[in-house]
Amino acid sequence: MTSHAKPSGTAIPSSAAHARNPGMTLDLDRVAGASANSAAIARRAAQIPARRSLKGAHQAAWLARAVTLIDLTTLSGDDTPGRVRRLCAKARQPVRADLLAALDLPAITTGAVCVYHEMIAPAVEALAGTGIPVAAVSTGFPAGLSPFDLRLKEIEASVAAGAAEIDIVISRRHVLTGNWQALYDETRAMRAACGPAHMKAILATGELGTLRNVARASWVAMMAGADFIKTSTGKEGVNATLPVSLVMVRAIRAYRDLTGFKVGYKPAGGISKAKDALSYMALMKDELGDDWLRPDLFRFGASSLLGDIERQLEHHVTGAYSASWRHAMG
Repeated sequence: MTSHAKPSGTAIPSSAAHARNPGMTLDLDRVAGASANSAAIARRAAQIPARRSLKGAHQAAWLARAVTLIDLTTLSGDDTPGRVRRLCAKARQPVRADLLAALDLPAITTGAVCVYHEMIAPAVEALAGTGIPVAAVSTGFPAGLSPFDLRLKEIEASVAAGAAEIDIVISRRHVLTGNWQALYDETRAMRAACGPAHMKAILATGELGTLRNVARASWVAMMAGADFIKTSTGKEGVNATLPVSLVMVRAIRAYRDLTGFKVGYKPAGGISKAKDALSYMALMKDELGDDWLRPDLFRFGASSLLGDIERQLEHHVTGAYSASWRHAMG
């Protein structure tokens, strides 16, 4: 993205309808053929923030769009229903009304609220009538090492509790040992257990060893029917990065070209600054187009990111930066 262009359409998009990815038969030849030129990927990734040039109202429009793409997340061992309800209140009104009025923008919400299974009920109650989906992390998150039958039951329980989206974790050992059939079979069974709920397949890319493994795991997850592929749980030592994202979104593009089906993308973990969000959005626009700048095909897994975006929007309106504590998440 080299110009000051706004995302096409209005600053606050509605979801674009597209057919859900049904998956396909595992094609081991195509998986084996997936590759990644690390040097070229690193060069291209380095260009993305360097080429981004957004100022003034154009930057504010992109940041407002970014708010609608956030899966506002709390995945802490000390989560309580009260904390989740406060987070849901922030999801319902993520940016102060006076800032939206000054920017001449309508009311917006975040893309979803993401919680552990135990917090689904208070989240669903707090978001009733808003249209904001509840996403639940399931399948033995974050390691994905619990017995497989229990992982499937956890998915089913989360869907029954009201989760409209399920963030599953793949078995990393299948990637590391090249057991693509096992990875496909497990992910396919998880997709079936999700039923009507959309499935985001977390690859935990920081634990996959190579970019080639990231590319191959992306293909297998999409062949198994993933609605989204997601970088990380946020608990790994290395989470979302631009090089990994480039590999994954190019796999999404190739899968679309092969099958005609669009798969979403979710970078997660370590994205806390507004400038970083703009870089990821630039990547999506350049590599996949405007359709992937909408919440049905692109999400950020984040919490503190929203606070920094709101702070930047306030600076655009007032010319001054406020303290970060003025933009608490809950």
